[in-house]
Amino acid sequence: METNQLIVSSSPHIRSSEDVAQIMKDVLIALLPATLASIYFFRAGAIVNILVGVLGAVGAEFLCQKVMKRKVTVNDFSAAVTGLLLAMNVPASLPWWITLVGSAFAIIMAKQVFGGLGHNFMNPALVARAALLAAYPSQMTGWVNTALNTSANVDGLSAATPLAVIKGGEAVEAASLFDMFVGNVPGTLGETSAILLILGGCYLIYRKVISPRIPLVYIGTVAVLTFIFSGFDPMMIPYNLFGGGLMLGAFFMATDYSSSPVNEKAQLVYAFGCGLLTSIIRYYGGYPEGVSYSILLMNVAAPLMDKMMKPRVFGEVSKNVK
Repeated sequence: METNQLIVSSSPHIRSSEDVAQIMKDVLIALLPATLASIYFFRAGAIVNILVGVLGAVGAEFLCQKVMKRKVTVNDFSAAVTGLLLAMNVPASLPWWITLVGSAFAIIMAKQVFGGLGHNFMNPALVARAALLAAYPSQMTGWVNTALNTSANVDGLSAATPLAVIKGGEAVEAASLFDMFVGNVPGTLGETSAILLILGGCYLIYRKVISPRIPLVYIGTVAVLTFIFSGFDPMMIPYNLFGGGLMLGAFFMATDYSSSPVNEKAQLVYAFGCGLLTSIIRYYGGYPEGVSYSILLMNVAAPLMDKMMKPRVFGEVSKNVK
């Protein structure tokens, strides 16, 4: 006679009605305002790269899981999130086939090879971005001005990102703070509209998809170190917070479940490390932007942080008690 067996595990026991698909839907909803803003500012280039990024990632996951004889999980929307995040990390001028290569690389080499969702130790979209920067540096840095700042008689206009202008020693007034805040500046699609990315991040916090711990410590660390590294110039703080991909990275990529620490103490150190590395790369490195590389480096260190900062087990007797 068949009987049901109970599996007993150590406390605490946490129950939740949320599943992966619902969490990923929330992430897509949170990214929607900034995605629409990128289309408004960059028009056709944004539309093409977003569609190719999402469809390429979903298609790569489907084919990869079929070939590996695994359960097809494209309906959990995790591949769609990876594809959209990759698209938000490329310029609107990037040829569509490079975005397609990046999407396939993110899914196959940074996710499925390690066992699929939950087993990847680095953010797949950022791994793909780093690979594309190494393979196609000129195309990945082919910044164009937004449609609002380009003459109607010109298809595209090359321009430097605000952080690149500042790093080059040019006047900070060369980049409008308001334009950086709303997203009317050259850069990746994900550098579009800091206010809408913050709004999306607040939605994720409200939905309890992410904790405010990592974003707040990450952003706060960059703010403090920017003030110090700039010679105590308070005007440089908003330029470093709203310029580049800081808001996208802090709310949507540094908080990735699979590649960030689990316990609270480790998350604080992890977020501080992201902010420290971002600031060092921006001020003393060879690149004007450091969000992607800082998150990837801290992703690698995350398992060690969790191991070294284990929380006390419930019911454990202190070694000092005799």
